[in-house]
Amino acid sequence: MRKSRDAAFGAGAGVPARLRRAADVAMGQVLGARKGERVLIITNPAGDVRLISMALYDAALARGAVPVVIVQPAKTQFDFADDAVIHALRSEPEIVLSVSSHKLGKDRFAMKKPYKHRGKAYQHIFNYLIESGKSRSFWSPSVTIDMFERSVPIDYRRLRANCRKLKAILDRASEVHVTSRAGTDLVLGLRRRKARTDDGDFTRPGSGGNLPAGEVFISPELGAGEGTIVFDGCVASAGGVIIIKTPIVATVKENMVTRIEGGREARELRATLKAAGKTTRMFAKRGVIPARLAPDYLRNIYNLGELGIGLNEKARIVGRMLEDEKVSRTCHVAIGSNYDRDAEAVIHLDGLVKRPTIEVKDARGCTQVIMKNGRISI
Repeated sequence: MRKSRDAAFGAGAGVPARLRRAADVAMGQVLGARKGERVLIITNPAGDVRLISMALYDAALARGAVPVVIVQPAKTQFDFADDAVIHALRSEPEIVLSVSSHKLGKDRFAMKKPYKHRGKAYQHIFNYLIESGKSRSFWSPSVTIDMFERSVPIDYRRLRANCRKLKAILDRASEVHVTSRAGTDLVLGLRRRKARTDDGDFTRPGSGGNLPAGEVFISPELGAGEGTIVFDGCVASAGGVIIIKTPIVATVKENMVTRIEGGREARELRATLKAAGKTTRMFAKRGVIPARLAPDYLRNIYNLGELGIGLNEKARIVGRMLEDEKVSRTCHVAIGSNYDRDAEAVIHLDGLVKRPTIEVKDARGCTQVIMKNGRISI
């Protein structure tokens, strides 16, 4: 009787059949949830993310796992997660899911006293749990029911094969050249960098990524990016994701954005970067960021923190970066913090380039085109 009453928590709330199937795929094919595993689902009161969380609760329960849902108000990338959420994460559940309207929220405790693992510092317990192998996870900021139903049940075998091939190529690369018909002409250094995959295989402790899944991404080498980016798909801003009508032209020198030109979209991006500077100074004043690190944080607001390649054939540009950056035949470049954690910033703003051509060069000088006008060629 207990199991049937718990299952009604989600199913009784009117979870659509397509959403239930997608949640089953997420718990089974993506996470491989097992009997007795603790599953912590962190969400917000808004309708779509709450209903998705309920579907995931039911799917976990059906597999014999032990799910718990915790609800906090919606957070932006400038807000802190509620203390109760951080304390729940400290219980180190086997599976942690963030299904949020926007962001999970920063960890105010770890920003003052970072977690340490193998010589690296982590300013959020969520990141620490994944990197230390204590938990596995997916995170779905701004996810909608339509997005979840459509782009989660995909051919994971094909996606994972493409991710493996692209990662192997990028891992050997010393340099990457991105061009597009819209005017992008950007060279990024990749020496001593390793690519990461969001391939939807989060079955091992320490694994995790977005859901919907579908990208390979890498942190560019510090100080080694030059050229021009023309964002013509969409771009993240403080007010949400902007679907671009007038392309944004960003000039890059030594891996830093030095100039942003365009129309309304460019003005919004510049305003977001300016606001990030104000937030950084406020955090430093309050002691959230150590004062000695404030100059680095301020500088890294303009750093290029990521090059990603979208691989999800069912994804489309909808004005939500969770899905937008997975769209096949696109790549994205992020302004702000990187994934190697040697360029920390309070922001990470992705921007899409449509139908790029991407050529990589290895240490021997050999070149290979891995994408031609948006089509994978590996």
